[in-house]
Amino acid sequence: MTDPAPAPRARRRRLFDAPSRVFNALPGPARGALWMSLAACSFAVMSALVRHLSELMSPLEVVFFRNLFGFIFLMPTLIRAGWDNLRTNNLGRHLLRALFGLTSMYTWFIGLANLPLADATSLSFMAPIIASVMAMFFLGERAGWRRWSAIFVAFGGALVILRPGFQEIPPAALIMLCGTVATASTIITIKVLSRTEPSSAIIAYMGLFMTPISLVPALFVWTTPPLDVWPWIIVMGAIATLGQWGMTQAYAATDATIVLPFDYLRLPMVALIAFIIFAETPDAMTYLGGAIIAGATIYIARRESRLARASKIAAEAPKSENM
Repeated sequence: MTDPAPAPRARRRRLFDAPSRVFNALPGPARGALWMSLAACSFAVMSALVRHLSELMSPLEVVFFRNLFGFIFLMPTLIRAGWDNLRTNNLGRHLLRALFGLTSMYTWFIGLANLPLADATSLSFMAPIIASVMAMFFLGERAGWRRWSAIFVAFGGALVILRPGFQEIPPAALIMLCGTVATASTIITIKVLSRTEPSSAIIAYMGLFMTPISLVPALFVWTTPPLDVWPWIIVMGAIATLGQWGMTQAYAATDATIVLPFDYLRLPMVALIAFIIFAETPDAMTYLGGAIIAGATIYIARRESRLARASKIAAEAPKSENM
């Protein structure tokens, strides 16, 4: 007699494969928007988890556990990508990327622990703007008056949030602003590495370096979490990995200028979570400043994309004429 078990298993596989087939049949921009929305939601939830865990332990420990469990959840993907992808001649740049990333993470987590979540999230939007400025000096990118105008508008958005002269600026906000420079440096380093390194190698070396390095400062303030805290720590690592994965898939599915606006869904999501869990109510100036920064960032990204397409068309035109 034949074993009837394979037929039910096959039906179950078809049942689970159906959503995947439907999703993959969507146009690239639609898939990118959904992936980025997932990433934004994941990072919003992670922000709340970081705030909760920072009330129970030092942010230095939270950074270590985020790196440890984030790397653990990434391991299956890295193994499938193959160990050959880890061969590199750029260990120094990978280490530099990890140091920038750790500095960014420390300042970000300190901000989440000491600022209203919506304020911290809005200030983090400055990182792409600062990266745009750094790209001019370190990557040789050119900028006209439109790009510079958008940059100044974005800095104006940060001033709207902080309102210097009208209220005392919390030290954590200044730390976060300094941290956006580290985040921008991470973006620039990744751009340089991506010229020669696969994304799997960049992610792998990030975990390989950041996890043991972040353990060192955590040891100076170490308190072993009680058993009821470990599920929150593990969920934080899983959510962080899901956010990274969603963002990577979003940029792979379509042009960055299409999915970038969906990243700013983090602000209303964070505000909603903060209101429900921590009873925080962001003021109108936080929303206004965040919207100004987001609008300037989207404008710069769209303009850079148009200029890149125009440059590509201009470069290909002589080739087509000579054929």
